[in-house]
Amino acid sequence: MKTLLINAHPDFNNFNHFSNQLQELFLANYKSQFSEDDLTIFNLYDLDGNLPRIEQNQLLKIWDKKAADKKLSADELNIAQTSERLLKEFKEHHRLVIVTPLHNFNITSRLKDYIDNILIARETFKYLDFPDEKGKVSTGLMTDYYRALLLFASGSVYSENNFYQDLDFAPQYLKMIFSEIMGFDTFEIVRAEGTATLAKNKILDKAKENLDKALKNFY
Repeated sequence: MKTLLINAHPDFNNFNHFSNQLQELFLANYKSQFSEDDLTIFNLYDLDGNLPRIEQNQLLKIWDKKAADKKLSADELNIAQTSERLLKEFKEHHRLVIVTPLHNFNITSRLKDYIDNILIARETFKYLDFPDEKGKVSTGLMTDYYRALLLFASGSVYSENNFYQDLDFAPQYLKMIFSEIMGFDTFEIVRAEGTATLAKNKILDKAKENLDKALKNFY
């Protein structure tokens, strides 16, 4: 099963970070069962700023020009081709692993930029002519046995009934985008949480246990 691993940590080569350690736990499990030929690792912060973004002189202008059937400049064509390549790569992999820390209570900026390149109408979802019974006006197109796994690190504990529970919207945003908007079959979350206060070995032991459970149904 082709697997796309997206690392959204700005410091992706530093394995002192818990999200990167979660990635290592995943890779150890993956390599014990599957060929690395089916694994693609994409570090979002290894692009020298070349990840297409929704900005006036980037994707916004390109989309407007395409809609008006206008010719793109050389720079615009390069940006458009990069965005199209990201979308094609995403659709070709039926297993998605997202590795990310929590930054300022949200996903990292380049992870949002990446999502803006793959959450495309008529490609990964489509609009409906009329709202469904829940009032939803779109339906997912990624319904051919796609599954996602989020490896998520946070300094505080967000999964318990405490002060931070209401701030746990970053993983919920991702789950809604991939499951409810795009139509993925499943979206599982494995956490390394409380990294600012709890013992490292306890955090990773719990994460490994939860990861092993999640991977039993992932492939």
